[in-house]
Amino acid sequence: MEIIKKIWKVWLRPNLLTKDVDNDYTAEVSTVGKTLRNENIAQRIIDEGSEIKYDTLLSIINQRDRIVREALQEGTSVLTQVCQLTPRVIGSWIGSTAKFDPEKHKITVTAVPSAELRKALQNVGVEVLVVKETSAYIGLVTDTVTNLTDGSITPGDDVLINGERIRVAGEAEGVGVFFVNAEGVAAPVTRRLTQNDPKTVIARVPADLADGNYTLRIVTQFSNSAVLLKEPRTIEYPILLTVAKGEGDRPEIE
Repeated sequence: MEIIKKIWKVWLRPNLLTKDVDNDYTAEVSTVGKTLRNENIAQRIIDEGSEIKYDTLLSIINQRDRIVREALQEGTSVLTQVCQLTPRVIGSWIGSTAKFDPEKHKITVTAVPSAELRKALQNVGVEVLVVKETSAYIGLVTDTVTNLTDGSITPGDDVLINGERIRVAGEAEGVGVFFVNAEGVAAPVTRRLTQNDPKTVIARVPADLADGNYTLRIVTQFSNSAVLLKEPRTIEYPILLTVAKGEGDRPEIE
């Protein structure tokens, strides 16, 4: 029996994929404040007693990431002690002579846990907190082009957002749907929402989003009563969304 060394704390949320079942839940790992960046990794190495200077370590880590990106651009699979990254093209190809069509096909990368990571996860236990308060939250985002729910999104096309109390309402400053990049810059959805209900919002991803990771943010004054909230409520999807657009037949990964 594996020894439990780490604990994941999870919230239970209603399963949005089984709407006809009342007592079905999914687990959401509580990751608030736990995003590890290259700067944090370099500092952890220093804290473990490395004699290499912090700036040198950070430079090496960033260089390593660049080499991985370039390998994936070249169509090379990358295997580390964390995961295997494999280039993929998603979409339907009609006929044996079909050509790549960026309107129908999506260039992306899949990640599969390595043997080392799978072994490490055997030492993880789970602590169930409670059923998370069903006030306002985003529970699932689906790319309507690929029908994927893995966080990948397509600029210029719609995403289906499921949750609770997410209807965009009110005229206060800042109300709307936004895609926020790693630097905190928010790109608003300017097109009229295709669907705007308390449990479902369909929004058009801005066409000019650069490659990278984004936080989906909804700011709304919606409430369950006829009276709007006095102050806008901010709701964020806990899973980062990723744009990895293709250029020609080659992936370009930031």
